[in-house]
Amino acid sequence: MRRGREPKKGRTAQAAGPTPGQHQVRFGMAELLRDLDRPNGWLLTVDGVAQSYVDLDDPTHLEFDYVRRIGDIIDCLPEAGSAMDVLHVGGGACTLPRYLAATRPGSRQLVFDADAELIDLVREQLDLRSVPSLKVRISDGRVGVASRHDATADLVVLDAFERAEMPSAMATLEFITDVARVLRPTGTLLVNISDGPGLKFVRRVLATLLAVFPHLVLLAEPAVLRARRFGNLVLAGSAVELPSDALSRRASSAVFPARVVSTAELRKLAGVFEPLTDAAPMASPTPPEHAFGLPSRD
Repeated sequence: MRRGREPKKGRTAQAAGPTPGQHQVRFGMAELLRDLDRPNGWLLTVDGVAQSYVDLDDPTHLEFDYVRRIGDIIDCLPEAGSAMDVLHVGGGACTLPRYLAATRPGSRQLVFDADAELIDLVREQLDLRSVPSLKVRISDGRVGVASRHDATADLVVLDAFERAEMPSAMATLEFITDVARVLRPTGTLLVNISDGPGLKFVRRVLATLLAVFPHLVLLAEPAVLRARRFGNLVLAGSAVELPSDALSRRASSAVFPARVVSTAELRKLAGVFEPLTDAAPMASPTPPEHAFGLPSRD
């Protein structure tokens, strides 16, 4: 499931869909909201938390800032436009699988998502069956990754949230090591996480990824990276050099500019923090009130 900045006021105020109303799913109450500015744009929420945005007429439109940053990393990976074998842990409305199918035609993609009811909703109401060469399996992400053969993926996208928090088991050294096993030698892992002041969770995740991958890149808004506010951070890890320069050019010219931080600086940011392990996990922080469209806790 997906996190993103809070929807703009007035843009998604009208509940709509082929079957109007709310839908009970595994992790809460899902709702589809039509984007009043785009004829076929839809926001998926669960318990009021923004999860995914898709434009069924234009799958290359990435509404959430952090998803756009993931898209930028994908675009900068070699060879541009070439097909990839992709594994997604966390599906939601499958924004990124749709994007990859459009920008890298011929890509073979597999999604693992634990919420069967949510996937059924997306399949029936958001035309998921139209995405070519996409398979979706209902499975815990760790179980799904463990079932894959060695060196079979060019890209793994880890964007798994339960409501507004990342399950701690998705960030441990044991799991990230298993992800690296599934990646080809030139493959890339992309991770979406969220954190706030202090960046304690980010530092532990960085330490974990640095124990597995020699090359990392982080993208985030400057205010989030300076720990001034809660928000999303996107991490990329690989056994080969990542396209930092190309990403920096894209990030600096974005509508909401991001800072790109490479391996040497990230080692300093991780500092003396230890990797997360199954024996000593760390829960991702709970977003503050109203972050990501969270309802009031009053």
